[in-house]
This record gives sequence, C-alpha cells and structure tokens, in this order.
Amino acid sequence: MGPINLTSAEWNIMECLWDAAPQTGRELTEKMKDRMGWSRSTTLTLLRRLVDKGVVLCDPEGTKNTFSPAVGREDAARQETQSFLDRVYQGSLSMLVSTMTQKKPISKEEADELYALLRRMEEDET
Repeated sequence: MGPINLTSAEWNIMECLWDAAPQTGRELTEKMKDRMGWSRSTTLTLLRRLVDKGVVLCDPEGTKNTFSPAVGREDAARQETQSFLDRVYQGSLSMLVSTMTQKKPISKEEADELYALLRRMEEDET
C-alpha cells in the first residue's frame, strides 16, 4: 500500500472505526452526526473515499454494508508523520524537535522520554 494521505475529516471516521469495528453505515452516520454534526451523505461520501483509498474495508451483508479499518492506527499515524516530516522538515527529526521546543519548552518527563528513545535507537544500531 502506498501513502495513505488522509484528510482531517477522513481521520475522524478512521478514529471512529479504530474505536469499534466493524460498524454499519447507519451506525457510522449516526456517530458522525453526533460527534461532528455531519449529514448522512457527508459520512457516506467520506466512507466511499476511504474504501477507494484501500484503508477501509466494506463488507456487504444483505441490505447493509459494514465497514472496518484495513490499516491500523499506528501504521496510519507513522505514515502520516513521515509524510509531514518529509514535506515540512526535509525528513529531519531534529529540525522538528528544535522547532517545537523553541516556542514551548518540554517538560522533564518528555525530555526523559526522548533520551530513553534515543538510547533505544542507539542500542538497536549496534
């Protein structure tokens, strides 16, 4: 599968599916109406796009369709993050972290987590 490239609206539907799947089209349209105020047609259009992109599976059961994610949340987030990093920071994680910490210092806990992550990455390389 190539890049996922989900829009913000599509992420909302995916989050709903990652929370609970499979769901019928009716269940999803009701949830998206409650959460986002979307019409039935908006949700169904977005679902159709997600199926076309190959990130949602549609299983016709009699007179209703059920939908489930074809990609895990972690995989989608990883691809989206890599795409963002490549587009905005030329793939440089250190540039991203530097930019983020210039406006708002990170907490000691976050710094400790970053140090631990860097140590694990170093260990994996050896």
